[in-house]
Amino acid sequence: QVQLVESGGGSVQAGGSLRLSCAVSGRTFVGYSMAWFRQAPGKEREFVAAISWSGGRIYYADSVKGRFTISRDNAKNTVYLQMNSLKPEDTAVYSCAGTPLTYSNRWVDYADWGQGTQVTVSS
Repeated sequence: QVQLVESGGGSVQAGGSLRLSCAVSGRTFVGYSMAWFRQAPGKEREFVAAISWSGGRIYYADSVKGRFTISRDNAKNTVYLQMNSLKPEDTAVYSCAGTPLTYSNRWVDYADWGQGTQVTVSS
């Protein structure tokens, strides 16, 4: 059984930083593309960033480009999301997702999901 467990969420003031982690267990990390999505109250789930299994291809939403960095450590079966220069509009529940298929910015392409971690940015 595949499990994705996020950690690292919390509350921060605007301009601050947070680092999210997502640990994967129950399957090989090889060939497993990963992504981060977020969902704010009353809004639809939004793509944040994706990374291919090798880490060689990375894709960001325009809203986070230049501020967020996705990375992975295949030896630790973990993907990270470094979030800098946070804004109040970044407030949301952040979830990691995985797929054995090619990385994508569409949530429907991901079969495996974590439970989510809350990120709150105050002005």
